[in-house]
Amino acid sequence: MRLHRTLGTVLASCALVFGLTGAVAHSSPAPASAEKGAPKPTVVLVHGVFADASGWNATIKSLQDAGFPVIAPANPLRDLTADSAYVSSVVASIPGPVILVGHSYGGEVVTNAARGRANVKALVYVAAFAPDQGETALDLAGKFPGSKLPESLLVRTYPQPGAADGHDGYIDPAKFHDVFAQDLPRKTTQVMAAAQRPGSLEGLSSGSGAPAWKTLPSWYVIPTADNVIPPAVQRFMAERAGSRTVEVKGASHVVMMSRPEVVVRQIKAAYRATD
Repeated sequence: MRLHRTLGTVLASCALVFGLTGAVAHSSPAPASAEKGAPKPTVVLVHGVFADASGWNATIKSLQDAGFPVIAPANPLRDLTADSAYVSSVVASIPGPVILVGHSYGGEVVTNAARGRANVKALVYVAAFAPDQGETALDLAGKFPGSKLPESLLVRTYPQPGAADGHDGYIDPAKFHDVFAQDLPRKTTQVMAAAQRPGSLEGLSSGSGAPAWKTLPSWYVIPTADNVIPPAVQRFMAERAGSRTVEVKGASHVVMMSRPEVVVRQIKAAYRATD
């Protein structure tokens, strides 16, 4: 399939729906050597686009060491409704309380996946979108300037049986480091760029349903050097949701990779507040 530049302003902007992490899904119970005490909630970590669940690796290890069961499912990255339904089904399979965590586009997914799931006790947004009903990432991203994502987007056409061709969004590998993960070593981001998973531009631009943050407590991690979702956009969403927020000075969009200890602290804060 031919790789080409963006299909135009609208499709380029659609890239703002996406998020990033690294390269292998995880699903695992807490280790036998975990901290003793009452059972802890399962932490479900939802990645965004341009990568996969391995972006949570450091977060997973720290949580497991602290006695938390962790699941980091593979987000399908095809359509907000379908992706949310998939993650919701994962949550439904968990016997006991859940803390649902989303990075970037994964924030949109958890906002919808938590709806109607009584075992979800808290939401944690990590450099993530937290839309209100009917909003898309395009609506939110356009509120404030600062994203470097549109000009870095590459689009690949793919066939859809019985339908028009679809369009997957990728990040230009030459720009990947500076736009998405400027606080990680270039050798690391070269691998991430090569392994990035695409997201369907058409499928990932649909409006959100009723947001779970209106009925659930939420926490937010805002990296101040995020070149994907401008920090001003994240502050707007966090304030609107009433989230308990921490800002990480100088951190990139992949703050869970460069500063995992901050993300873990927010997850633990959510646990303590809802236990």
